Amino acid sequence: MTSVQVEQHDKTPGEGAGGEGGEGYHRTLGARQIQMIAIGGAIGTGLFLGAGKAISKAGPSLILAYAIAGLVIFFIMRALGELLMYRPVSGSFSDYAREFLGPFWGYVTGWTYWLFWVVTGITEVTAAAQYMSYWTHDSFPQWAYALIFTVILYAANLISVKLFGELEFWFSMVKVTAIVGMILICAGILTIGFSDAADTATVTNLWNDGGFFPKGIGGTLMTLQIVMFAFLAVELVGVTAGESKDPEKTLPKAINTVPWRIAVFYVGALIMILSVVPWTHFQPGVSPFVAAFERMGLGIGAAIVNFVVLTAALSSCNSGMYSTGRMLRDLALNGQGPKVFTKLTKSGTPLIGTTFSAALMLVGVWINYVAPGKAFDYVVSFATISGMWAWIMILVCQIRYRGKADRGELPQSAFRAPGAPYTSWFALAFIGMVIVMMGADKDARVSLYCAPLWGLILGLAYLFSKNRGQGGDTSVKVSLSVDV
Repeated sequence: MTSVQVEQHDKTPGEGAGGEGGEGYHRTLGARQIQMIAIGGAIGTGLFLGAGKAISKAGPSLILAYAIAGLVIFFIMRALGELLMYRPVSGSFSDYAREFLGPFWGYVTGWTYWLFWVVTGITEVTAAAQYMSYWTHDSFPQWAYALIFTVILYAANLISVKLFGELEFWFSMVKVTAIVGMILICAGILTIGFSDAADTATVTNLWNDGGFFPKGIGGTLMTLQIVMFAFLAVELVGVTAGESKDPEKTLPKAINTVPWRIAVFYVGALIMILSVVPWTHFQPGVSPFVAAFERMGLGIGAAIVNFVVLTAALSSCNSGMYSTGRMLRDLALNGQGPKVFTKLTKSGTPLIGTTFSAALMLVGVWINYVAPGKAFDYVVSFATISGMWAWIMILVCQIRYRGKADRGELPQSAFRAPGAPYTSWFALAFIGMVIVMMGADKDARVSLYCAPLWGLILGLAYLFSKNRGQGGDTSVKVSLSVDV
């Protein structure tokens, strides 16, 4: 074990020999892997499963909700991109909060983002278990599927980051191919006319049944927390900064794909689906993709889509396994977490942090055992509020950084966010509105009750760690690697 002195501002890309960064990670994630991680990170259960509930609540106006929220997400990602090009590190927004707001805010952000991915992992294995029931028809317990998936993904994350990147590339490729294929099939039904849905397929379905806003503007606003949940994980590309081969080139390119992937995968897909199948045919808890193919009379198509959404759920959970270990290690490197989390295997994976997080994800198995029908709803709202905290920190830190850079106190980023800081303030206001809407939704309100409790726990833990000489330093003794 080698101990060295690490200064927070010394975490720059490309340091170390043998393809290692300044944090001890192996820089083995290539451009195509980073691109697909960025694309696939936003395509998960929020689109494939959660959209069914959102359609039933808002009707076709959900398309507009996704478009506006997508614009806000682009502002957030460009703010993150500006910070990443200033200093790309695996701690990402946790490191930036520590630098621009103080050690306590880095502590809160790191642990909250870690919790977000633990909760999201529970959400994803829950969704995956639900998808499996499509084939087994409840002949195999849902909790058993959740356990099997958790164990498999944990094992995959311990092999190497290169394998993680390769798995995510193919996971994302399956999702992207499926969505594009579905769009083309729907386009064929609308123009050529085939399948059982041909007689009723028309773009007028977007406004025929009660208009474009059948549940009113209020109904559309109430879906915003579901919509924002669908976009959670787009920021994951920032966590890959410490293991990217060429972050200065690959990260900006990946971030700039945000507008077109939202336009195609969310707005485009929903326009086509809701044109072919009237919105009144969709139900909460049922994937709109699977329901659409069944409505078309394409039974094999529904089975294929069910496999794809299963892949999407497992992909997001796999990303969660990856992110939690890195976030715990960043906290430990900065003296804000147990030092044992700093340990890396020979292949550059944070063994202890990933193991600890995977063990907590087994809570999802228990949830599936005691309440299989409500498991998804229980965790989705808390995942939303904890994930949005990372976005808030990104925006606030970008505003602080831009002010310092404009005053000449820090170097300018090579990837400046357009329209900032005004776009960042707009995004913050939008997130605030979403939180207000969550308070008005009795199903989502539970997350707002949990957030203050989580904040109290973090505050007490920070005071305890600070009294023991941790939590406040930006320069600490750390272990960069260990052979296991």
